This record gives sequence, C-alpha cells and structure tokens, in this order.
Amino acid sequence: MKIEGIKEQLGEALNKADKIAGKNPNLPILSGLYLDASKNSLNIKATNLDIGLSIEVPVKVVEPGVTVVPAHIINSFISSLTNDRNITISTKDQLLEIKTKNTKTNIKTLPSEEFPLIPEISDDNTFSIPARDLIFGIRSVIYAAAVGSIKPELSSISITHEGEFLVFAATDSFRLAEKKVKIKKVPHFKNILIPQKNALEIIKIFDRGEEEISLSIAEHQLALRSNNLYLTSRIIEGTFPDYRQIIPKKATTSATLLKQDLVNSLKTSLIFSDAFNQLTLSLSPKDKQFKIESKNTTVGESTQSVDSVLEGEDININVNHRYFTDCFQSLMTDSLSLSFEGQAKPIVVRGMGDTSFLYLVMPMNQS
Repeated sequence: MKIEGIKEQLGEALNKADKIAGKNPNLPILSGLYLDASKNSLNIKATNLDIGLSIEVPVKVVEPGVTVVPAHIINSFISSLTNDRNITISTKDQLLEIKTKNTKTNIKTLPSEEFPLIPEISDDNTFSIPARDLIFGIRSVIYAAAVGSIKPELSSISITHEGEFLVFAATDSFRLAEKKVKIKKVPHFKNILIPQKNALEIIKIFDRGEEEISLSIAEHQLALRSNNLYLTSRIIEGTFPDYRQIIPKKATTSATLLKQDLVNSLKTSLIFSDAFNQLTLSLSPKDKQFKIESKNTTVGESTQSVDSVLEGEDININVNHRYFTDCFQSLMTDSLSLSFEGQAKPIVVRGMGDTSFLYLVMPMNQS
C-alpha cells in the first residue's frame, strides 16, 4: 500500500475513528484502525464490536493495499504534525511508514486478517434527518439515561415516531426526558433503543455536521450514513418503559417563571445542599411565594425566593437538585412551567409555549 494525502483530511478522519476503536485487552486487534486504499480513497475502519465506523478520505492511491495500525499511535502522530501538509503513507513488511517534508516514522502494524467485519446494513428501508436535528434530539434527553444499569433499556435512548415527529426519550426511573423533532418522511419502524454510550459516540461523530443523515434499521443493528461516513450501532433488545401512563393528567399546583431567575436562585441554594443533593421547593399560591430551601448541617442553610406566577394548592416537595436542573439545557424558551400533582407524584417541567419537550422528575422522600 502507498498513498499520498492531506494532513487535515487524514487527521480529522483518524481522530473520529480513534474514538471508536476498542480498548479490550483480550482483543488487541480492536485497538487498531483498518486502512484500505483503493480507487483514489482511503477507507478507515474502527470498531469495538458494539459500534463500528467507516470513513472515506480522498487520497492519491499509488499502490492499493490494506493494513491495520494502532489507532491511538497513528492519530496522535498525525495530529502532532503542525508544519507538514502533505503526507505519504506506505507499508513494507510489518511496518507502516509515514513520510512528510520534515519527518519519517515507522509504526508496527497488526494482522489485518484478524480485524472484524463491520456489518453492512441494506439501505432499502431508510429515512433521512438533518444531522443537527438527530444530534439535538439525542442531546435533549441523553442525560436522563442510566449509566451502567443492570436494565439495558434504562441505559438507552428510545427513538420512536408519532405522525410527523421522531420522539426521543430516556429515563433512569428517577427522571424522564422526552423530545419531539419534526421530520419530513415517516420512517417504517416501531421503536429502537440505542445504548447510551453508543449515543454519546454518535454525538461526537456527527456533532458539527450540517448534512442529511440516512438511517437504516435491521435486526439488532442501526446504520447511519452521511457523505463519507458510515456508522453502525447495536440496538438493545427490550421494551422501553411505558412512561405515558405516569405523566400527570392534571396539576394541583403550578408555577410559571423565567428560567434565568430559577437558575440564579439555584446557584445560591446549591452551596448549602446536603450530601443527598436535596432541595425543598415550597410553593404557596395563596401567599404568592415560591421559595427554594437548602440545608447542610456542616455548612448552614439558605432560603431563596423566586419571582413566579403561582396557581393551585400549597405544596412543599423535596427534589434532587442535579436531577431537577439537568433538563435546563434542553429548554429553549426563556420562561418555563412547573406542574405538581401532589407529594409523591412527579414534577413536570416544560418550556412555555414549547410542546416538543417534556421532563419529569420524581420527588425525594420527605424528611
């Protein structure tokens, strides 16, 4: 194999592939990148068996061929080349030689025949969505997914569709986030569950893209295609919780307020929260008062008043401040609403005038 390429193009592709390469000490081949040079392009492949990535990079192919090289080594080396633009890469025996105007480096290769295949999923049954919309949908809910749960469905991002919307949802049983994103073409699938860690990689790979992403779904696998990228992810087998049944149908207490006012009050309150991250929300519509109370026996206590429009019954309810505030990043409006149905019922957070996002957070046990 011998190719000539541009440092920026190679470096960007290698950096993305390096993020996917496996870290399994029992399968060292997964720590490598599969390089396949043919037809004026270099195909770079990486996989950890759970997620796979293939990237096409335009290069001049002097001599076609394949090889596998340690991902972190080649990525770190190429990214360190600050004064070189043109790169020549070739193989000889068990070495990969990289030459630039100022540098000549040899890297030991790995046996290419041991590199696992990345699944090829048919694109017969596909639908498309702008990359920014897909990433926005995932990012709007991913913080609510469980990390390392023994229940895989709680460590996943659920994607389904309702009419003209893709519906993204995640829950760890303590809180739930749902985001609806409008799409042009109705997809032909019921529901898929993407592992949370794979969804994080999808965000990294497609985060800055403005292109359309084509999604294809097969048994146990999802494929995403865009321009020069092809990514596959395992789909979790299981049933996502039927969360619609726990969404409160009516509110006995509600508050409407500016998001920034709530954020500012919480910044002070969090200084005094205890080891359980507990805050007490005290709403008294009759007295027109909304207070946030926090107490730490070793530090002190604080009470913050928040300007708001209140309706309904008085209520005091404890919340985990991290679970309560995680959703603020997904609220695109200046004002928000908090709805309460009682002491042991979930709190509903919405952006005013925005029906595309819903957040539920369960209260903590009253102390």
